Amino acid sequence: MTKVISLLSALFMLFWAVPFPMIMYYSINSEYDVRGLTDKDPWLALGIVATTIILWLILLAGYFHKWVLFNFIAKRNIERLKEHGVPRTAEILDVSKISKDGATHDTYELKLSFKNLVNTEIIQKTSVNDAKPHEHRFEAGKKIDILIDKDMKSIPYFIFATSEASINKTRLALIILGWLALTAVIIGYYIFSYNLESNGAGWRFMSFGHPLFICPVVLFGYRLLGMLILSFTGKPDDAAYIKFKGIRTNAKLIKVGQTGTYINEQPMVRFEMEFLDEHQQKHKASFKKLVDLLNLDITKQETLDIFYLPENPQRIAFTSDLDEIS
Repeated sequence: MTKVISLLSALFMLFWAVPFPMIMYYSINSEYDVRGLTDKDPWLALGIVATTIILWLILLAGYFHKWVLFNFIAKRNIERLKEHGVPRTAEILDVSKISKDGATHDTYELKLSFKNLVNTEIIQKTSVNDAKPHEHRFEAGKKIDILIDKDMKSIPYFIFATSEASINKTRLALIILGWLALTAVIIGYYIFSYNLESNGAGWRFMSFGHPLFICPVVLFGYRLLGMLILSFTGKPDDAAYIKFKGIRTNAKLIKVGQTGTYINEQPMVRFEMEFLDEHQQKHKASFKKLVDLLNLDITKQETLDIFYLPENPQRIAFTSDLDEIS
């Protein structure tokens, strides 16, 4: 269900980024008087064209990194972990099958319990493809060896000791073809727009309202919005860092206050807490968190379980949040 909602949300955002600006532009300019094109500043138009090219190149480079290069980076990181990872033994607490019947491999979502890099017990969710189901390796109560990245700088942060890194060449080829198709569509749209709208006046038809400008700006806007939300809610990699390098303790809740910020109608709340570190030194720290309206009872508790970094006790996270990340 979560995947369906995510897909619908992505399609909804894509509609406002690409088809909607085109619909609005061509509806407004369907009866545009081309006689005024020669009076427009050609340098401003060329500047807008150059800006659009730069924006699209940045976006395409980002997509290529995310869709293509990331596969090779992850493979390299797995191979590095196989050699230099910190070994731990994890206990499987819970197993749920998430692959469909008839799939090439059985895929399971596991809930693991193991000690992090500072020997604090943590709960970690992960998924695994079982290429050897006859060995029954992934069953609740069994133990499995894992390797953790001691620096916590690159994804994945941990792997199963028996993991083998490989790249699905067919899937990668399809992804590259998809990226090339997207690039070809963008180039084709430049050619289409020029042939349709130039009317012998060159690029003077280009404006800040043209889809070639609006579409990449909106797509960049989505990126900035995502970064803004993460700045309030905490970056996933930062949470993982605290989880794998932090110490668990019980903190006293001193004060709770609203920040005045709402995201998806959920209030951002500031928690001020007090706790003792592993050396019995007292620390005070504040933490901002989006609170679900159905989970407002958390603001009334006297104590809360948290993780803190020994080298920087001001960096904290709620244990309940860390248990859910994968």
